Amino acid sequence: MNAWSGAVRYLNDPFNWTRTDGILDLMVQHLTISAVAVLIAAVIGVPMGMIIGHTGRGGGVPVVLSNVSRAVPTLALLTLFAVTPIGFGPRSTTIALALFAFPPILTNTYVGFRGVDRDVVEASRAMGLTGRQVVLQAELPLALPLIMTGIRTAAVQVVATTTLAALVAGGGLGRIINLGFGQQNYGIVLAGAILVSALSVLTELVLGGASWALTPGQKRLPFRRPRRDRSSGLPAEAVSPL
Repeated sequence: MNAWSGAVRYLNDPFNWTRTDGILDLMVQHLTISAVAVLIAAVIGVPMGMIIGHTGRGGGVPVVLSNVSRAVPTLALLTLFAVTPIGFGPRSTTIALALFAFPPILTNTYVGFRGVDRDVVEASRAMGLTGRQVVLQAELPLALPLIMTGIRTAAVQVVATTTLAALVAGGGLGRIINLGFGQQNYGIVLAGAILVSALSVLTELVLGGASWALTPGQKRLPFRRPRRDRSSGLPAEAVSPL
């Protein structure tokens, strides 16, 4: 029996889905660890990126953190946590993944705010808006697409990396992959990889839809062709009313 047929057989067995610590339980654990890690990173990273982007001070911080995050792998952090009071388990995985998700969220938030047209900011101030109102009513809506891109990128990376939780006595779908390696059953290994990949793609689609819905301005479904104005032959979006 090759790996593909073994993976199909494993995924088609209802018992593997519904038993205690089965696929459904592990998927909930996987999503919980990922969501908490991304939430922690966003709660810290978005406000910090807003402050740095709005004031223009400390612009080198996102670049440095981004480079450091690439140099220090998550597995190294988990190994380091093992010899500290943090220890093994979901807590160490969540902290490591939050540190992993923080740089892209901070960087995209900073870039989004710095990319806002300065004329828009000055016009908002000329209208009498306070500094806080300028940030929330002028800069934030325009920077939101890039902020959501950072959160989406971080979330997909975290969902894929949460499989490492199984190496430090944590939960998640990585336990299926570990089980397959322990039994020398590569069908189970492939089944776990398929589940993690599917969850990552689903995360991308859900957050991509949320980003599309939250982005201000006129919206058009990406798979629909723009409606043309019959009188001019131009797309309807390009015809402005008099």
